[in-house]
Amino acid sequence: MIFELAKKRKTTRIFLNEKVNIEDIKYAINVAKEAPSGMNSQPWHFVIVDDEKLKEKIRKSVEEKEKIFYEKSKGKLKDFLNEYNITWQKSFLTEAPYLILVYSDKRFPFSKESTWISVGYLLLALEERGLSSLTYTPPNPQDFNFSTYKLEVIIPVGYGNDPKPKLKRKDLNEIISYNKI
Repeated sequence: MIFELAKKRKTTRIFLNEKVNIEDIKYAINVAKEAPSGMNSQPWHFVIVDDEKLKEKIRKSVEEKEKIFYEKSKGKLKDFLNEYNITWQKSFLTEAPYLILVYSDKRFPFSKESTWISVGYLLLALEERGLSSLTYTPPNPQDFNFSTYKLEVIIPVGYGNDPKPKLKRKDLNEIISYNKI
């Protein structure tokens, strides 16, 4: 079942204007908290945002930095962004019914790695509930930090309306080697 969820899950940048049951979001976070972590520190914190004004504030903040980033992009990155029509405008931050801001607690060793493992669990749990998502890493995560928590990712969540297919994955034999370091 996990393999089928993983094959089905894709990045979604376009969402339906339809409310999501908050219990599905809480279920996915409940799954995410079961991830392993260094020292069992469970260094993650999840902030659920559905307030339209706050979503707009987040979008405005990141778009200012994104515009600069996109203007400086070149080479393979610029080619990728152009090919997939990805721009500095991040409408998904206000169009998705929910944003989940995922933080790691800097006080613990391996907090970033542990938190990203929990994000993997979260994405599959959202997919299980029929919800679409995107892992968006803003260019200015420090603007959203609080206390000892560092922003790792913003995950817009909702019912997907993105017609783009999932991007092709490498074949298994391309990513495995045996007894070779």
